[in-house]
Amino acid sequence: MLPASLKTPAAVRALPFFVWVLLTSLQGQFGAASAYWLYAAKTLIGAWMIWSVRGLIAELRWTFNAISIGMGVLLFAIWVGLDGHYPPLGQLFSKTPAQPAAPWNPFQFFGEASALGWGIIGLRILGTSLVVPPIEEAFYRSLMYRSIAQPDFEKFPINQFSMKAFLITSIIFGLVHPNQWIAGILCGLAFQWLALRKGDLGEAMVAHGITNLLLGIYVVVKGAWQFW
Repeated sequence: MLPASLKTPAAVRALPFFVWVLLTSLQGQFGAASAYWLYAAKTLIGAWMIWSVRGLIAELRWTFNAISIGMGVLLFAIWVGLDGHYPPLGQLFSKTPAQPAAPWNPFQFFGEASALGWGIIGLRILGTSLVVPPIEEAFYRSLMYRSIAQPDFEKFPINQFSMKAFLITSIIFGLVHPNQWIAGILCGLAFQWLALRKGDLGEAMVAHGITNLLLGIYVVVKGAWQFW
C-alpha cells in the first residue's frame, strides 16, 4: 500500500509513470541480461503500482467498445505502416547517422525459441498491453493535459477541450518515442480525443492496449524487433 503522503491526486498519477521511466532508463545498465530481467521486474512493479492506485483515480477504468477497439487497430496499422517513411528524431538534428541500438530480442540473447525467451516476450506483451496503458494514460491524458490547461488540474474536467493542452500533450507523447515520433504524435492525438469523448480514460486505455498488443504480436511473428 502507498503511504498517505503519496496518495495526493498528482502523486498517484505521476509516481507510477516516473518509476516506470526510471526503471526503463536502467535496463541494460547492469550487464546485457539486465535489459531483460529488469524489464520483467519493471512490469511486475508497474502492475503493483496500478493495483495500489486503482481506487484513487476515478477515471482509471477500461472501456471496451467498437470505437476503442477499432481505434486501437487503426493506430497499430498507422504505427507499422509509417515505419521507414520518415527519419528517427535523432537524425533530424545530427548530420552523422546514429548507430542503431541493439534490438531487444530475447531469442537472440537466450536462444532461438527458448522457453525463457518466450517467457520474457509474453511478459512484455502483457506489460505493454495491460500495464503501460493505465500508467501512461493517467499521466499524459489526466495529469499533464489538465495541468497544462489549468495548474489546479482537478478543477479542469477531462472532457473539457484546451487546444494548447491537446497539442502540447500529444507532441510530448510523440517525442518520447523518438524512432516513431510521428506515429507517436498521432497516437497521442487519438488517445486524447478518446479521453475527451467520454471524460475518462477508459477508451484511451483500451485503444492503447490494443495497439500495443497487436504490435507485440507483429514483432514476434515478423521478427520486427526494431519496434521494441
